[in-house]
Amino acid sequence: MNELLRLLGNIAPSLASAVIGPAGGMVVSAIADKLGVKDSVDEVAKAIAGDPQAALKLAQINLDAIKAEYANTENARAMQIAALQQSDVFSKRFTMYLTTFWSIAAAVYIAFITFSIIPEPNVRFADTILGFILGTVVATMLNFWFGSSIGSKEKDARKL
Repeated sequence: MNELLRLLGNIAPSLASAVIGPAGGMVVSAIADKLGVKDSVDEVAKAIAGDPQAALKLAQINLDAIKAEYANTENARAMQIAALQQSDVFSKRFTMYLTTFWSIAAAVYIAFITFSIIPEPNVRFADTILGFILGTVVATMLNFWFGSSIGSKEKDARKL
């Protein structure tokens, strides 16, 4: 697995991140399908290392992943633009209300976890919930309102 991650990290960093994530098995399967090899981590790593065209094929998968992520964000922003054009105040401000609720809930939970004593059997649950709040809830809200780092990377790449 380390060899595959090293190879992907040099060629297609977003694929390397995806392989580590919860959909890692599906990503490895997609890469194996694109390269025409058996669906296993070792076979995919060998195919990437031995195929000079592998970088081109992986770049295409990487580009497809970025396009899918951009389309997802684009749809969310289009929804927000449509909501702002409505006359119903609740519909117009729903995403702001939702963001406010989860911001307060996250802040309260983080303060609770930081300043209270957690019984030993519950520490693992508290850590899991904290990781979910920080990694999913807060990150998603920040991505929605301020954008992701992909745009920044692309902007920096264009400057070079």
